[in-house]
Amino acid sequence: MEQISLNINGTECQVAVEPQWTLLRALREGLRLTGTKCGCETGDCGACMVIIDGAAVRSCLVRAVKLSGKRIETIEGLAEGNRLHPIQQAFVDAGAVQCGFCIPGMIMSAKALLDKNPSPAEEQVREAIDPNLCRCTGYEKIVEAILLAAARMRGEG
Repeated sequence: MEQISLNINGTECQVAVEPQWTLLRALREGLRLTGTKCGCETGDCGACMVIIDGAAVRSCLVRAVKLSGKRIETIEGLAEGNRLHPIQQAFVDAGAVQCGFCIPGMIMSAKALLDKNPSPAEEQVREAIDPNLCRCTGYEKIVEAILLAAARMRGEG
């Protein structure tokens, strides 16, 4: 095991990892941050999406030991106490949460998009969540939730 330092949600965290561990494994097993879900471990489902230096990234494809100095955001870093982040609240309000398994990854993809583009068109939303698979829905409520969050974050909702 090797001790590394990762900046997770604005906090420097020390975690012991094996050299081959992915960020997903370091988050879930090393730091016990289980909001990032383990779906396929091959980069196909997007359930493990996090934000690294502003970009949505599948954490199952990135080695943890290569992330020193990077800013990593996970679903656990969004809410402030009991107050949900506007994206999380929009998912609840729009009825976009089904079984919930894919939702953390969807929300992180949405956040990466809205951080860069606060007024996305529907097609841009669909493109941003394209790497994320949901087995419960046709994505309509998810797209509605992201557009609702965007409007609220701009002060329009």
